[in-house]
Amino acid sequence: FSRGLHPVTIWDTDGNFISSWGEGTFSANPHGIYIALNDNVWLVDRDYHIATEYSPAGKELRTLGEKLAPSPSFQGMPFNMPSGIAVAPNGELFASDGYGGHRVHKFSADGELLHSWGMEGSGEGTFKLLHNIWVDSRSRVFIADRENDLIQIFDADGNFLEQWDDVVRPGSMVMLNDIVYVIESGPQGGISIFDLDHNLLSSWRSNEPQEGSIIGGHGICVDLDGNIYVTEIGNGARVTKFQKV
Repeated sequence: FSRGLHPVTIWDTDGNFISSWGEGTFSANPHGIYIALNDNVWLVDRDYHIATEYSPAGKELRTLGEKLAPSPSFQGMPFNMPSGIAVAPNGELFASDGYGGHRVHKFSADGELLHSWGMEGSGEGTFKLLHNIWVDSRSRVFIADRENDLIQIFDADGNFLEQWDDVVRPGSMVMLNDIVYVIESGPQGGISIFDLDHNLLSSWRSNEPQEGSIIGGHGICVDLDGNIYVTEIGNGARVTKFQKV
């Protein structure tokens, strides 16, 4: 999911292009992608203020929010420049209203708004920029609070549980087999890998551009073989594959 002429592109694991869809559908600043267990694709369009579910072939199924109708900034209702969405084990949906709302919104599996929490700030349960979101196998909600250099963790009702402060500008995260992969952006960007109890399993960062360095890290994905794929924006504007060894 990118900000190019072909917004949604499909590739094989060796980087060979397969197909694309979504041309002419999104704003100039689409932001987040989440592929659910049923292979449906959720796409979050920051500037259109919506999150939309598509079939794998690109058929629009439903939309949360109203296109080009942002809620008032910091007033609590979805959406105002959202950044990401994730599906919980029970099918509930959690969205990070990251740029204009500073809120987390919880929806039923049918898309009914159930609860919202959060506000702008730097203390527990407050956010500077909710850049992405994930829900683990324990139904805990993980927030990549990028500008606070934190991952904040809540239960499914929005109660603060804990925070991880040993990450640098976390842009996004993905989980596979209860392992948490975090992409960190900025001059000291890199990847950190944790288990669900915050034990660090591996990490690497780079202070200057070189092969394998990550400067503008924005998104991350892991395949079933444990290979890691990182997307970068800005001068990088690329996808990099790190092969598991």
